[in-house]
Amino acid sequence: MSTITDVARAAGVSVATVSRALRGLDRVSPETRRRVLAVAEQLHYVASPTATSLASGRTRVVAVVAPFLTRWFFATLLSAIEKELRAHSHHAILFDLEDDTYDRRLPLTQNMLWKRVDGVITLNVPMDPEEVAVVERLEVPLVSVGSPVPGRPCVRIDDRAAMRTAVEHVLGLGHERVGYVGVVPDTAAHVQTPRDRLAAFRETMTGAGLPVPAEWVLGSDWTAWSAAHDARALLTAGRRPTAVVAASDEMAIGVRECALRLGLRVPEDLSVVGIDDHVLSSVLGLTTVRQDVTAQGRLAARLLLQVLAGEEVPAQDVVLPTELVVRTSTGPAPCSAPRVS
Repeated sequence: MSTITDVARAAGVSVATVSRALRGLDRVSPETRRRVLAVAEQLHYVASPTATSLASGRTRVVAVVAPFLTRWFFATLLSAIEKELRAHSHHAILFDLEDDTYDRRLPLTQNMLWKRVDGVITLNVPMDPEEVAVVERLEVPLVSVGSPVPGRPCVRIDDRAAMRTAVEHVLGLGHERVGYVGVVPDTAAHVQTPRDRLAAFRETMTGAGLPVPAEWVLGSDWTAWSAAHDARALLTAGRRPTAVVAASDEMAIGVRECALRLGLRVPEDLSVVGIDDHVLSSVLGLTTVRQDVTAQGRLAARLLLQVLAGEEVPAQDVVLPTELVVRTSTGPAPCSAPRVS
């Protein structure tokens, strides 16, 4: 294994010059830097991350904090962030805050971050005042995705606008009996997005002058399994909706599968629409309001890298657009809703 001394000897410079060149510091001419990098590559020399961190005070590691690890949305964000960081010689360390139950999460603590990371990216994690205080005390830059953190840049979509688009789509098809899936407890780990989407659903239905019975608004842990299980009572009731709007595609997929198992035709008997454009949505023909999750992850990583490079990044929300993608799971409202058992 080659050492830094070997690189210095082959490049004809001092060990200190090799160190500065490999760390991208000044006081090294472009020609010398290129020569050092070429020699280091030829000798397969890799600088010790620990030594580099001690010398520079930087770890080149970014904490990515997620409320769940197994959900498609968060996994897609994480993948995009990691790729963007890796392209700029940084790495991600994941902190999964998922607890034993859906309605609570683990806290983000000082021991997780201190001397381990240069920055933090949170993925739809509503941070409490104690967690914000930890980040401020450590003077660690932070960028959020989804749930904003006061005084920090945030990358997100307009969740209310996305939900309005979904509801207005089925209303435009003539549906007046519309159900909803996606209510979560106030203690849920990612409460802001469900809260905003539910509020927009209610506002849009009220604006159209259409009542929504309480039993048509379902709670869910935002999984396909939960939505399929809970939708059964809704779809087998004596009076049921002709359309269901789900706050995510995973739940919409669950509702669709439940309807099909009950013998309902989608969309002839029941229209189903979600939000996200999940990786399976196009395969299943699910109508959805698409958000570019990969673009959100890459942008969040770029913003944090800009802060770490000393650039001025405004502490404001960057709102990415959404778009309606109509597939085969939605259609005109039926003249009558068939009973199922």
